[in-house]
Order: sequence, then structure tokens, then C-alpha cells
Amino acid sequence: MAGESEPGLTPDADEETACARHPNVATGLMCGRCGTPICPRCLVQTPVGARCPTCANVRRLPTVDVKPIFLLRGLGAAVGSGAAAGAVWGFLVGGVFGFFLFFVAMGVGYAIGESVSVATNRKRSTTLQGCAGLGVILAYLVRNAVIGAPLLPANDIWGYMAVVIAAVVAAGRLNV
Repeated sequence: MAGESEPGLTPDADEETACARHPNVATGLMCGRCGTPICPRCLVQTPVGARCPTCANVRRLPTVDVKPIFLLRGLGAAVGSGAAAGAVWGFLVGGVFGFFLFFVAMGVGYAIGESVSVATNRKRSTTLQGCAGLGVILAYLVRNAVIGAPLLPANDIWGYMAVVIAAVVAAGRLNV
């Protein structure tokens, strides 16, 4: 193995060249595919060695690449499932207080988060988490309308805690 250089290094390890993207940075690294000089700032580590950004072909994961159509589908699912979950919450459970309310909140959050996830082909992003959070808020407002309470009562601490728990569970279904 004498005479061979380590992959990603120039044949003469003492020789330094300028990075192709950063001309003021001296480097001894080269792309393992095309041989372009690269510095540590633009180096992309791949399973087959160091590559330049062009050869590495860096792309976003398809599950977190949310196009506007998926955002609209997620928002629609959040509104639909939020209204449905709020109606069920109001008709079946009503103004229940206490420990049981936490389980109801987890169920509402799970249902809304799962509906947004299914509607967007299991995509995940912070914008979809926001859509699910809006669905949870809508569910709370619909629940209050069904039980005949003001939409935002001042002393409904249990309801507000349920909204927070449901929003956390819904966002967890769309965790990035």
C-alpha cells in the first residue's frame, strides 16, 4: 500500500490548494468523487467518504418536505377533525373536570394529530404541528359551544390544561 494516499486527501499530503468554493481557504482535502478541492466548511460526509456539496446531492428528507398542497390538506384535516372531536367531547363528556379530563385531552390530541398525519401522507414538520394545534383549539371552542359555555371562559383552568395536553399530544404525532 505504499504510494497510495488516504481517500479524500490529495496525492501529495504536503501540497495545499485553495478550496473551490472558498478561494481564501487553503485545504488538503479533495472530493472523493470528482477531485474538487474542498475545505472543512463545504465538506459533506457521506457513507462512501468526503464529498463536495455538488457530488453529495444533499436533499431534504421526503417526510419533512411539506409542499403547500400538503399544508392545505393538513389544515383541512385539522379543521375537520377538530370540529368533530370538539363535538364528541362536548356531547359525550361535556364539562367533566378532574383526572379523567387528561385522558379525554390525550384522546382528542391523538385523533387530531393522527388525522393530520394521515391526510399529509405521514409528513412531519413544525407547520403541520401548528395546524394540529389550531385543530385542538377549534375542538375546545366547539366543545364550549356544544355545552353552552362561553367560547373562552375566564375560569376554565381544567379546559385550558386539557387544550395544552391535547396540543402536545397532537404535535407529538407530527414530531420532526
